[in-house]
Amino acid sequence: MPPSRRFPLVLIGAFLALYLVWGSTYLVIRIGVESWPPLLMAGIRFVIAGTLLYGFLRWRGVPAPTWPQWKAAGMIGVLLLSCGNGGVTVAEHIGVASGVAALAVATVPLFTLLFGLFWGHRNTRLEWAGIVLGLVGIALLNLGSNLQSSPLGAAMILFAAASWAFGSIWSKHLPLPQGPMASAAEMLVGGVALLIGSGLSGERMVQMPTAAGWGALAYLVFFGSILAFSAYGYLLKNVRPAAATSYAYVNPAVAVLLGIVFAGEQIGVAECLAMAVIIGAVVLIGLPQWRKQ
Repeated sequence: MPPSRRFPLVLIGAFLALYLVWGSTYLVIRIGVESWPPLLMAGIRFVIAGTLLYGFLRWRGVPAPTWPQWKAAGMIGVLLLSCGNGGVTVAEHIGVASGVAALAVATVPLFTLLFGLFWGHRNTRLEWAGIVLGLVGIALLNLGSNLQSSPLGAAMILFAAASWAFGSIWSKHLPLPQGPMASAAEMLVGGVALLIGSGLSGERMVQMPTAAGWGALAYLVFFGSILAFSAYGYLLKNVRPAAATSYAYVNPAVAVLLGIVFAGEQIGVAECLAMAVIIGAVVLIGLPQWRKQ
């Protein structure tokens, strides 16, 4: 098949991976933490995924990261994966619905703009409007019964979103490895940090994971980590940034739908209003990016 015909198919596949796979990981994490301690599961996930990706890249001849690159990747890996993804995993373990977790994580673009101020980024009026609207959405989300019943879960999920946003901004100012090697190094260091956190917190396996627990771990390793991260990197190189980051307002809808259909989760009126407001805020924030392009 000619390359001109293959390219759109690869592009469509990358978007589907980003929208559907990342959107589904919230439900899969909820299934997984029924069998695994949360930090242990997240740590095993990223260590395996990072090892496989690192080994594949070295086999392809990609140079190993230098010591400064390892340090930079380690700091970003701890922020994005240990604090970010680890926070989501713990929040779902203590009772936050997968759809609500995805909706709270959709606030990442709001935190990204706020943290960007530390590096001299100036927000447009439209972006400030999106930030204010997003904060209203967070307030509505916390009025819902789901987060009210788990204040610690609410704090963990917002901490995770803020950590991911801060790490994303800081990564642009650090000497990270080139291409997918950055993801591999981040997953390795972030995964080890999660395993250390698991040991220090006293997590223990009380019984062998169920078949669903093993399946959830395998899905998170191969699809949620390796495939989705690779698709994200591909989109960042081939489409406009606003399009690549559009998962922020697609994933919550996917996660909420999957949680209702497959896990019997209940989403109240406050959460539905919060979804509309937060997604609207993210769209407002994305508009200037589209215009600049």
